[in-house]
Amino acid sequence: MRVFALLIGIVMAFSGGMARADGEKAGDFDYYVMALSWSSNWCALQGDARGEDQCLPGKGLTFTLHGLWPQHESGWPSYCRTSAQDPSRGQSAEMADIMGGAGLAWYQWKKHGRCAGLSATDYFATARKAYNSVQEPEVFAKINKTLEVPAEVVEEAFLAANPGLEKDMITVTCRAGMIQEVRLCLTKDLEPRRCGRDTIRDCTLQDAVLGSVR
Repeated sequence: MRVFALLIGIVMAFSGGMARADGEKAGDFDYYVMALSWSSNWCALQGDARGEDQCLPGKGLTFTLHGLWPQHESGWPSYCRTSAQDPSRGQSAEMADIMGGAGLAWYQWKKHGRCAGLSATDYFATARKAYNSVQEPEVFAKINKTLEVPAEVVEEAFLAANPGLEKDMITVTCRAGMIQEVRLCLTKDLEPRRCGRDTIRDCTLQDAVLGSVR
């Protein structure tokens, strides 16, 4: 709890690992990884250059849903074969409140959602349910200036806010010296579970940048 107290007081993504398989049969996976992106850092790394609405001042976004990814115990499927109909523009747009934009929702369906063996409607509903099942620590909404923090304080904050989580069920990733994502491992029923070995890749930076809420 020491590191969580530090965060309260101061109110790369590691993409290697087992090779994924493209074009696998939909529904053939073991568990989900839910990735939550720190919005301000995503904007600094990518969104600002694209002129994304998510990055405009006053949005107040903290952790947004990057995706809900079907995962094998080792490796992961993508771009799966499915007979499910793609989502409409309206369905994708409805996910913007938690994902930041409709474009990301569509891309996540195309790359990952098709592998879940669900309709687009059910996949988006499952992703929203997963997002709502995790309590974001209140302290993050109060960050009004850019901080440099040990990456482990972010993990400790989520563990403190979600008593059902354990350290081997969550991992924090960094990119370009910044906190990138919090990734949580969930069963197909969206219960927390231990992450596979190729998913647990904690960022160990002691001075990771955590941009202020915009």
